[in-house]
Amino acid sequence: MSVVISQVDKSFREVHALKQVDFRVNDGELFGLIGPDGAGKSTLFRIIVSLLVPDSGTCRVNGLDVVTRYREVRNVIGYMPGRFSLYMDLSVEENLQFYATVFGASVRANYDLIREVYRHIEPFRKRLAGRLSGGMKQKLALSCALIHKPELLILDEPTTGVDAVSRKEFWDMLKNIRNQGITVIVSTPYMDEALKCDVVALIQKGKILSLSEPREISSFFKSPLYSLRSKQSNYILLNEIRKKQWCKSAWLFGHEIHVSIKETYNTEELENEFRNVQELANFRRIKAGIEDTFIDLMERK
Repeated sequence: MSVVISQVDKSFREVHALKQVDFRVNDGELFGLIGPDGAGKSTLFRIIVSLLVPDSGTCRVNGLDVVTRYREVRNVIGYMPGRFSLYMDLSVEENLQFYATVFGASVRANYDLIREVYRHIEPFRKRLAGRLSGGMKQKLALSCALIHKPELLILDEPTTGVDAVSRKEFWDMLKNIRNQGITVIVSTPYMDEALKCDVVALIQKGKILSLSEPREISSFFKSPLYSLRSKQSNYILLNEIRKKQWCKSAWLFGHEIHVSIKETYNTEELENEFRNVQELANFRRIKAGIEDTFIDLMERK
């Protein structure tokens, strides 16, 4: 199962939700689309699953055009939208049975495929879907998306709003699904989840900023990077640092400030200057992470 997006453009009024998006997802990949809210992730997914028609360009799923052959495309796709869309007044097992019937499948025939996911909620199979917790709703939605044994699974921000333990469990399940030969495309606003993917596309304002394996993402960051910590207020230190000529950018990261330095400055002389900043408690040279790289790419493009 492969997905090919070629120069897709989707315009809403005068706002371009996507601009010349072009990429390919290979068979058996766990492909991550990483970006903040409003970046265009959901619009792109709706095009792939044939719910939206692009203004220009083409989208093919396993060689099938999603516009002209949408019925065939829908038979090989499992889709889990960002918003919980199952029937609240049906029980867990009734929802699962309904979605299996829609695709002409059966729970019994494909139970092995969903076993790892469904076992977490099977003790509550008689409970109404509307009374499930956030994490349990996500597991039910994933089970329903898988029950017809799709070749491609598309998940739109599946871990948003769930606790840290459920997030980890969910990604472990995605890896198991990928290992069963199902291609997975998943979007998320959480940068740390990019490390769990085989290939990552960073998207912002409808454009792909980079497309690479997770371990290669930091290679796009070229400037020296330091982590600084204030003696009292990081906000005061942040404003002070941003006024310096050598500061390329400075952002708060938890209890620290990450500062990228203009390439023209000598780092040894710069570190001597750091020692003279009164508000600065300590500093250290660090390697750029995904968040640092994303911000840097966003500022450059």
